[in-house]
Amino acid sequence: MEDNKYTFENPEYKKTYWHTCSHVMAQAVKRLWPEVKLAIGPAIDEGWYYDLYAPFAFTPEHLEKIEDEMRKIIKEKLKLERFELPRDEALKLMADEPFKVELINDLPEDAHISFYRQGEFTDLCAGPHLDSTGRIKANALKLLSCNAAYWRGDSNRETLQRIYGIAFPKKEELDAYLERIEEAKRRDHRKLGRELGLFMMAEEGPGFPFFLPKGMVLKNTLLEYWRECHKRYGYVEISTPIILNQELWHRSGHWDHYKDNMYTTVIDGEDYAVKPMNCPGGMLVYKNEPHSYRDLPLRMAELGIVHRHELSGALHGLFRVRCFTQDDAHIFMTPDQMKDEIKNVVRLFDEIYSTFGLSYKIELSTMPEDHMGDEEVWHFAEKTLQEAITEMGKEFAINEGDGAFYGPKLDFHLADSLGRTWQCGTIQLDFQMPERFELEYVGEDGAKHRPVMIHRALLGSIERFIGVITEHFAGAFPTWLTPVQVKVMPITDRANDYAVSVAEKLEAMGVRVETDLRNEKIGYKIREAQSMKIPYMLVVGDKEAADGTVSVRARSGGDKGVMSFDDFAGKLMGEIERRDIDLSM
Repeated sequence: MEDNKYTFENPEYKKTYWHTCSHVMAQAVKRLWPEVKLAIGPAIDEGWYYDLYAPFAFTPEHLEKIEDEMRKIIKEKLKLERFELPRDEALKLMADEPFKVELINDLPEDAHISFYRQGEFTDLCAGPHLDSTGRIKANALKLLSCNAAYWRGDSNRETLQRIYGIAFPKKEELDAYLERIEEAKRRDHRKLGRELGLFMMAEEGPGFPFFLPKGMVLKNTLLEYWRECHKRYGYVEISTPIILNQELWHRSGHWDHYKDNMYTTVIDGEDYAVKPMNCPGGMLVYKNEPHSYRDLPLRMAELGIVHRHELSGALHGLFRVRCFTQDDAHIFMTPDQMKDEIKNVVRLFDEIYSTFGLSYKIELSTMPEDHMGDEEVWHFAEKTLQEAITEMGKEFAINEGDGAFYGPKLDFHLADSLGRTWQCGTIQLDFQMPERFELEYVGEDGAKHRPVMIHRALLGSIERFIGVITEHFAGAFPTWLTPVQVKVMPITDRANDYAVSVAEKLEAMGVRVETDLRNEKIGYKIREAQSMKIPYMLVVGDKEAADGTVSVRARSGGDKGVMSFDDFAGKLMGEIERRDIDLSM
């Protein structure tokens, strides 16, 4: 790493570079509009943002002016100097910046209050930063957007404007990044969801998605595949209630950690909560009847509808909603079965993710500060997770202190076709909840024992996963998954009956097929079918009707020529049954 210490291959340098850019941006804003007040400006996963309070709305023209001023500051090669002040002097220095004053007042009494100065600009900051603004490449930075943001994420506080930016050491890297951004916009699942008739949102239910007929075909096909895989891997499926009494959530420990995100109600004078996760219901199912060691491992899967209160500003298509279907599973086992069960889950993950062409990286998240249970048990659980995936030849990174409150976890970060990552799958070991719910099994020795439990989500939120694969495939879903697999289009009215008969034969084989019998030119019909990303278009006319053939056009690859119906149907069914990712015909 030493050779790459000052390159973006070093994550810490990249973060420092972007953090310095945020200060340059804030300095540019203050030069242009001194009345603007500064909030915070951190580096983030991709670039940085700065929250600002201004008496006007920032427009794209404003952002261009800020960029130009940033380039001037970079060319000035201003030195960044760190210094510390006692609280009273820090407050005096930031007297004209009310948000900074609030941050200073919230610091511990013994805190070292540090600042960074560059030229005439000083900001409250812990750092680190580059040593000079001249280190930034002036022609390789871009301000991307400006959105509203609440101060400290509190909807009752001031509304700020958040300007996002990105920068790279080379202009070619910026150009490549901006092209990826444009491609991501073209693939935006919200845009494609509207165009393809998959889902909608309504003002009457913000954050509560409506699935349309084609979207339901997609969702149900995905869930049929999910059920098929889980049956092969030895799972039974359960369903637990959406509303359960509040005492249950206190018993499970979720109330202390999730109450601010839970919807509550009163039934017959008793407090109830709408479930934000499926786990406690799974505990009650296990406890419903006695178990022997011979019953274990017991793998219970659930497609449970859960509700979580998200702030309106955080809602984003299917990626962040208030109601979604969580594909949970809870596996109850003896301690000596733990490692094998972890491996079994990973093998299932491998099979399903590869079906969608998604690779992944694994993170092992360890004990958080607000954990339940003994540290010794935690370390044993962490060691078991680590050994299981190591024995499978899997690499992983450590995410210190980010485990669930009841146990450590493996998070699976999926990489899509644009190289973006999405955290979907998770495997969480839990010794605590079986204790809280007093779960038992009778061991080989005839005595009662506590089972160990795995919490496991594979796709995570089904709705979010549909959003991910919509963008991954740019709406051009594999044939097995897409809502309409074939569209049959006659060239003339004379071929209408033949087109209908072709569609009926395909439908009888289980193919999702539509006909386009409108009195429109065939070129128009083909273009429209292509815009709907239908995998196969069958063009039929007098000759095809006489010969019992179809002229095949593919979504990718164009004209495939004339085939007999049986040849086309055989190849199509093979592609569907194999669940091919790419069109192979």
